Amino acid sequence: MSQGQPRRPASSEQEQDAIRYGDVFPAVSGGLAKKPVAPQDAATMQSAETLAFGETIKGGPAATMQSAATRNERMGVVAHDQATDVTAEQGVSVSETRVPGGRIVTEFVAGQAVGHYVEADDAPTGGSAATKITIGEALEAAGFAAGTRPVERSDAAAIQAAEVRATGMDGNIPGGLAAQAQSAADTNAWPARDGDKATLGDVLSNATAKLVADKEVEADDAARVAFAETRNKQDVTAKPGGVAASMATAARLNK
Repeated sequence: MSQGQPRRPASSEQEQDAIRYGDVFPAVSGGLAKKPVAPQDAATMQSAETLAFGETIKGGPAATMQSAATRNERMGVVAHDQATDVTAEQGVSVSETRVPGGRIVTEFVAGQAVGHYVEADDAPTGGSAATKITIGEALEAAGFAAGTRPVERSDAAAIQAAEVRATGMDGNIPGGLAAQAQSAADTNAWPARDGDKATLGDVLSNATAKLVADKEVEADDAARVAFAETRNKQDVTAKPGGVAASMATAARLNK
């Protein structure tokens, strides 16, 4: 299609066949999930990944978005220079949280996490063991990565499981991290606007200091937290950039 040639309106059948954000990123919710992936969204994410990593990630969010946008453009659902309205307004971003032994990277589209993974630092050459990530540090990383997202019941359940694993104490500790998360989730069930809700960043900031005891993250810790989080979600999946994802990343780094 030439640059000056107008795009023909997409038929209702083409609109139905469009690849939407919810199709390629199941954790995405709200209005974004229903939006067709647009070429300029993919181009912006490619730029963000290149700035962060020096290249686009094979099989990562940018590649996924490019594939979906290319198909949508071929079907005539979107134009080559088109961006999704919410993405144009809120943008895409790549955040990095440094942890002992590496970094946790989370990619966002319009404020929603679409990718979450770890990059380990080069192995130390001096023969000394690398410092391992604790549960408190993993929770702080989750608070940074998904900090603006309102606390939900699945988050509270995951935080409670993490606190139990860190302290060895069953049940919520009065005034502790899990109690704060549960209170936030209960309160968040009422306000109509997300801006009025307590966020993961609010609850998990300085998580290490809020825990009465802490320990290095092990695979079993991550598994227990993942079970608690997914058991309390309707789609039974862990959220990218959430508590379970951060714990899983920490367990991999600690191996």
